[in-house]
Amino acid sequence: MTELPEIDVRELAAVPSVEIISRAAVMLLSAAAERLGLADTEPESSPHRDLDEARRLITALAGLITASAEYLGPHAAPLRDGLQAVQRAFREGSAVPDEPGQGPGEKYTGPVY
Repeated sequence: MTELPEIDVRELAAVPSVEIISRAAVMLLSAAAERLGLADTEPESSPHRDLDEARRLITALAGLITASAEYLGPHAAPLRDGLQAVQRAFREGSAVPDEPGQGPGEKYTGPVY
C-alpha cells in the first residue's frame, strides 16, 4: 500500500485576515477577467465571455475591496487598480455601456471612465 505524502495545510485560524481577503479578491478579479474574455486573444468571441456573470463578479469585488480597504494596507492599491481595469474592460466590452456610476461595482467605487 502506498503512503500518501504529507500535505502542508495551514489551519484557517492561523491565516491572517488580510491574506484571506486578498485571496478572495484575486479570485473574484480572475473570474471577472475570464468572464470578460480577457484571457483569450479575441475577448469578444471568447467561449467564456458572459457579461452578466462578469457584472456580478465585479460588483462583489468592488464591495469586498471597498468594505475592507482599511485592513488591506499595501494590498489595497493593486487590488483597486485591478478592479478599475475590469470595470473599464466591462464598459469597453459592452454593446450599450452603462451610464457613469451605473456600471458594475460603481455604486461602491463611484464612476469609472
